[in-house]
Amino acid sequence: MDRLELDDLKRILRECAGEEEGVDLDGDVLDLNWFELGYDSLAVLQTTGHVERAYDVLLDEEALDDADTPRRYLAMVNEVLSARAAV
Repeated sequence: MDRLELDDLKRILRECAGEEEGVDLDGDVLDLNWFELGYDSLAVLQTTGHVERAYDVLLDEEALDDADTPRRYLAMVNEVLSARAAV
């Protein structure tokens, strides 16, 4: 897998942490922060563990702090995947 797409991220979030009642992950969620989507830091860590295993990558823990929205998270993951593919 060479890219993590929003649909993949939403599926992984649902598998790892469920979906908060009243939050529609199928709506415009790219720029909402994790808290607004009903996810705490543990949910993001569980999701990250799943992504690391599924995509065979190691994500920078410090970069995770800045990846506070799905858009930023996807950019971070895809930057790592892109760098790996360029090697």
